Amino acid sequence: MSSPGMISGTAVAPGLAMGPVYVVRATPDVVPSWSLRAEEVEGEIARLHEAIAAVTGALEARRRRVAEQTNEQDAEIFAVHRTILEDPNALDRVVQAIRDDRLNAEVCVQRLIEHLEQVMGGLDGDSALRYGADVSEPWCAVLEELSSSERRGVMAREERVVLAAADLTPHVVTYLDRERVLAILTETGGRFSHGGVLARSLGFPCVAAVPNLMSRLEKGMRVIVDGDRGTVQLGPDEGAVDQFLERRRRHVARREALAVHAALPSHTSDGRPFALQTNVEGLRDVETFDVGHTDGVGLFRTEFLYMERSEFPSEEEQYRVYRRLLELLEGRPVTVRTLDIGGDKRLPYFDTPDEPNPQLGWRGLRIALQWADLLRVQLRAALRASAHGDLRLLLPMVSSLDEVRETKRIFEGVRDQLTDQGYEIAEDVPVGIMVEVPSVLFVLPEILEEVDFVSVGTNDMVQYLLAADRDNPWVAHLYDPYHPAVLRALQEVAEASRRAGKPCSVCGEMAGDYATALVLLGLGYSGVSMAPNFVGEVKYALRQVTLADARELARQALREESAVGVRALLEEARRRLHDSLTGEETSTS
Repeated sequence: MSSPGMISGTAVAPGLAMGPVYVVRATPDVVPSWSLRAEEVEGEIARLHEAIAAVTGALEARRRRVAEQTNEQDAEIFAVHRTILEDPNALDRVVQAIRDDRLNAEVCVQRLIEHLEQVMGGLDGDSALRYGADVSEPWCAVLEELSSSERRGVMAREERVVLAAADLTPHVVTYLDRERVLAILTETGGRFSHGGVLARSLGFPCVAAVPNLMSRLEKGMRVIVDGDRGTVQLGPDEGAVDQFLERRRRHVARREALAVHAALPSHTSDGRPFALQTNVEGLRDVETFDVGHTDGVGLFRTEFLYMERSEFPSEEEQYRVYRRLLELLEGRPVTVRTLDIGGDKRLPYFDTPDEPNPQLGWRGLRIALQWADLLRVQLRAALRASAHGDLRLLLPMVSSLDEVRETKRIFEGVRDQLTDQGYEIAEDVPVGIMVEVPSVLFVLPEILEEVDFVSVGTNDMVQYLLAADRDNPWVAHLYDPYHPAVLRALQEVAEASRRAGKPCSVCGEMAGDYATALVLLGLGYSGVSMAPNFVGEVKYALRQVTLADARELARQALREESAVGVRALLEEARRRLHDSLTGEETSTS
């Protein structure tokens, strides 16, 4: 029986967490919203006044500076903006909204901005529209100050929080330092969205698509997040807290038991090796797992090295990161994916076009080949670092043989340049491609003659193969990695790689599910790369089966005519493989 405060959503990332809620902006254009308790209203009004005072002070400082540098007439606009903020009618409108609706100041200021723009937009003439922009601009500055001061406040505290937002985006998942985040809650978003993938990679319990979440939340409200079952409990009572603590104890015991298996060699019970590598976003990720439990880094998402900065990282900065990662992996391979931006992964300092369908647009290798200097800098840094370990390069968003050949031409040019300059470079730096775009499936034999390995990025391959944008809630239900077409595409990649004598792996989300990993082994893949927190579970399952078992499971999966049948087959496999050390039931995918 569910609690009155229990809400069901979509289970995105497993795990349990309990703590206070902190509401964040999912994207710069989305204003965070939360409810206020009666005793919090006056404090929220005071926060509004502080923000207005801060903006007013900044406007006056700007007026004086412009007046000194140019003239008083040019500086007059800042005095006008101050006057707008001093309008008692506008201020009363915001204050009254906070009191009547018991909502945070950001939402009430946003309502005022929309009101001002609507009023001025109803007037005729360009001058009216320009005046409307002038009237709302100082209040936009207040809104930005409110959001900035709120973030500064949470950054200054040391408490760990549950992040809540309207949508599940990479911005939300990376809003705070990893050690500060207990879990993620969102009102929209799906399991296979980019934000969901990142939440699993970072090990945050996550529940998305929670109906009317934002209207139910109060800042600081304690919640219990169950990423296994896809539920959130608001304001849990003492009994619910006790149940949570008992379940968490069992979770910890199970994780500790799996850690024992994680330290063992990665092979089947009859000795067939199967590489279990990890996906990482940066050096900090390596601190969260024992590198001795993995067979290397199968995917280093270098875009986060770019996204965390205010300008492009230099060759020297990148070299130091790649070298340090190789040193931390102690001789194990590190696969560096070249810059994969575009779509929802945009750099604030690099203007990319607004596209009607960015997932099918200018992204990945397409950007790197058009802005080849970006690629050359990254290749120089990676090749220099290759002297310090086993470095491999992975090309994203490949769609043709021509792209591979052009990239290799640039690669060889950079290698020759570095050699001429006296740099030490590894004699062999393998280059591979990500299989994501369906066109690659039809020219893979030719591409395999040009590259050293392939790695299937199932996250994007599934959405392209099924024409279902994984970040679009209207078609998210069509995005299904267990669709028979996906399994048959995976089989084609494995067979083409086998014929070419080249290793193939999977670095998408499918790799993190232990039953699916066994299917991939049975299809002929040489390994998988996943979030570090799934290594123990996958390795445990791997060591319980023979290669013949895995091949039979793959054959059965390929015979299924629907995703429902594939899921039922894998669920049965999970039940047979279930680790009963703690009596905890395995969550389904």
